[in-house]
Amino acid sequence: MMETIGTLEAETIYPISSDRRHGSARDLFTVWFGPNLMMLTVVTGALATTVFGLSLVPALLALLAGNLVGGVFMALHAAQGPRLGVPQMIQTRGQFGLFGAVPVTAVIVLMYVGFAASNLVLGAEGLQSCFPGMGRFPAILIIQILSIVPAILGYHVIHVAARILTLMCGAAVLVCLWQIMGVHPAVHDVAVPSWSGTGILRTLSLAALWQIAYAPYVSDSSRYLPAGPKSEKYAFVACFSGSVSGSMLAMGLGAAIGIVAGGAHVIQALTAILGVTAVPVLLALSIGIAVANAMNVYCGALSTLTVAQTFTPDRHYGKGARLMVTVGLLSLAFGMATLMADQFMTAYSEFLELLMSVMIPWTAINLTDYYILHHGDYDVASFFKKDGGIYGYYNMPALICYGIGIAVQIPFLATNLYTGSMARMLGGVDVSWVVSLILTPMIYIVAERTFRRKVLPAGERA
Repeated sequence: MMETIGTLEAETIYPISSDRRHGSARDLFTVWFGPNLMMLTVVTGALATTVFGLSLVPALLALLAGNLVGGVFMALHAAQGPRLGVPQMIQTRGQFGLFGAVPVTAVIVLMYVGFAASNLVLGAEGLQSCFPGMGRFPAILIIQILSIVPAILGYHVIHVAARILTLMCGAAVLVCLWQIMGVHPAVHDVAVPSWSGTGILRTLSLAALWQIAYAPYVSDSSRYLPAGPKSEKYAFVACFSGSVSGSMLAMGLGAAIGIVAGGAHVIQALTAILGVTAVPVLLALSIGIAVANAMNVYCGALSTLTVAQTFTPDRHYGKGARLMVTVGLLSLAFGMATLMADQFMTAYSEFLELLMSVMIPWTAINLTDYYILHHGDYDVASFFKKDGGIYGYYNMPALICYGIGIAVQIPFLATNLYTGSMARMLGGVDVSWVVSLILTPMIYIVAERTFRRKVLPAGERA
């Protein structure tokens, strides 16, 4: 029977039993559509017409292409949830082994906390635009308080909040688009489109990575669906369509704002454009960040428990453990957002860009193993055995290929902290993720099949 809304979610990192499976594609659509309608997505879309120098039409086309490409990878992970019934990073043990999965899972936790801290800061800026006399600390505190309830209560409350967010923030974004398209003729001026190959590629990469960043936790929201091919198909379609459409709506708004911003900060420009409707619209988009934040912290807690369970396999981590970890992650994100200098937050955001390069070969290996080598057939019980079951402590082919998948990206990286030689030749375009997504699966297939044939007994890891 489904839990009531006010009940602390009982399931944590363990398989969802068949009698607890429920939900529909509509639930998954809103949980990925609504939380993408937030200020961070708008600001990200604005980069296409501000930093990357595109006019509106090329920007929208590049954003759409990137979201569609990245959304496919994101949704392929979502389809794993109904079959296996466990969080994504638990399932990673099927590729890397019990201890082999720890490093990448720990990196994912760092990403969650960093995204949560960044969201708190940006949500606070939105509130300060609504209420100019409000200080930074109370504004961050409000967003934090709004994040606490869904993050703690878990899956069901997050889904309810996402449905509310879909209506509230969807209306806010439509109001923004109406205001911009109706009042500012600059967005209609496409007689001489401004675009460049570099700008197109950078925008496409930005949008694709936005979607791929959801890969480590998208199946955390689909694992409650009833098992079966029908649910796997629904999970793919609902997560893909919800995330891509929600992201495009907000990013498209950001691109349009960038056209008329005139060098001003995106939030300030939006405030000026909206006029009397600024307060309710910005309030809705700022509150929306709280739900996205709750999802980051919720999934971060599951990944943290995954790491802890690796070293304490005999201990059962229930809702009390998830509550403690959630409070800890909320506190850590809040401390980063309030106590650290703005310069640190900027540096940390740049650090997160490098962390993405660590995640890309993981998603390549995970999807290759799941869809090509194992066809979704895993021994879920082995994920929780103290010796790793049939997957062992480490899977050396996966770990070696993971390292190669990181290494091949280095010449193609283009971040504020580091730019590789090939990226400089390409005009500063970061295509490292494309290189890794192409090469890593091919290397992994050869390495894994060779390892099985030469080292493992016949029939093992079939």
